Amino acid sequence: MYYLDNHFKLFFNRNLQKFSLFGDISILQQQGNLSNTYLSKVDPDGKKIKQIQQLFEEILSNSRQLKWLSCGFMLEIVTPTSLSSLSNSIANTMEHLSLLDNNIPGNSTLITAVELERFVNLRSLALDFCDFTAEMARVLTDNNHVPLQRLSLLVHNVSVMHKSLDNMPNDEHWKALSRKSTSLRVYIMAFDIKSEDMLKILKPSIPLERIHFDSYITCVSGAIVDLISRQYDKFLTHFILMNDVIDTSGFPDLSDNRNEDPLVLLAWRCTKLSLLAIHGYTVWAHNLIAIARLRGSDLKVLEVTEESIDFDQGELADQDVDPVHNLIEQVSLGLGQPWHAVMDIESLSVFTEPNRHFYREMQSFSEDI
Repeated sequence: MYYLDNHFKLFFNRNLQKFSLFGDISILQQQGNLSNTYLSKVDPDGKKIKQIQQLFEEILSNSRQLKWLSCGFMLEIVTPTSLSSLSNSIANTMEHLSLLDNNIPGNSTLITAVELERFVNLRSLALDFCDFTAEMARVLTDNNHVPLQRLSLLVHNVSVMHKSLDNMPNDEHWKALSRKSTSLRVYIMAFDIKSEDMLKILKPSIPLERIHFDSYITCVSGAIVDLISRQYDKFLTHFILMNDVIDTSGFPDLSDNRNEDPLVLLAWRCTKLSLLAIHGYTVWAHNLIAIARLRGSDLKVLEVTEESIDFDQGELADQDVDPVHNLIEQVSLGLGQPWHAVMDIESLSVFTEPNRHFYREMQSFSEDI
């Protein structure tokens, strides 16, 4: 697929308007092969990688109409110098840019604030959260930049371990971005991020529309859910809570030792909430009914896996009422449409490898301008 004749490459490059690449690394991760050792075995002298890097940069340098460039998790294909292959005229007219790779070593980034200065026409941007610095936020508020409308940020534990959160935008930077563009909306996916780090990340002035927590190890706390419902009540439309724990003997209960369940408060405060998906956290049946009644038909998607739902002793003790049938009936009435729990986790609309899900959702989020 890489050996194209020069005439075709020239025609292809010059007419290319949307260039999207996604590297599915999940298979390598599952097999434990995602390492420099494995890559050195399949490409011992690095020639294959260099050839693909050169092809990628050649496509960029010959582009004449490119408006959308999206590269996600393309192992070593996109480098910190790749964007320099774009001419100034193309960089100046680019409308979407996404560069994602949480395997970039150390403090290296795929784009710097200086490089971002060329992209004055960006409407949407997607980056690793650790790469989105305060200086980048300042660049995007410059008068010569059009207002940014969509910002997607992936917060991955691998990046947080190897990179610092010290350079991220503070609340004043977020306020400036929001003043620059009143239509700016932000999508964040956090993968195995500790609560103390989330508290640093979730600045009050982020116009957060969508947030997705996914984890194998680190669970989200009720305090974080409560904070989100208080800070982003005017913006939040999508809330996803996934916990793929190996030990299913007991899911974390966000309402534990609390007067009010954080998920119910989220449904009450966030009046624009249209999608709520939960797996791997205890959701009490009576709280699920309350959520359905609070949001009603405005909650277009309510997905909760069957194994995540629990019933209190009073509901189970009532011999005259089937608790499962009652739950289905009451939630359906609240939503104004037929509802049932998700029987198989793989039937969840959000069930997929986290990088793949983020990339897919980022694309649709960025296109929805």
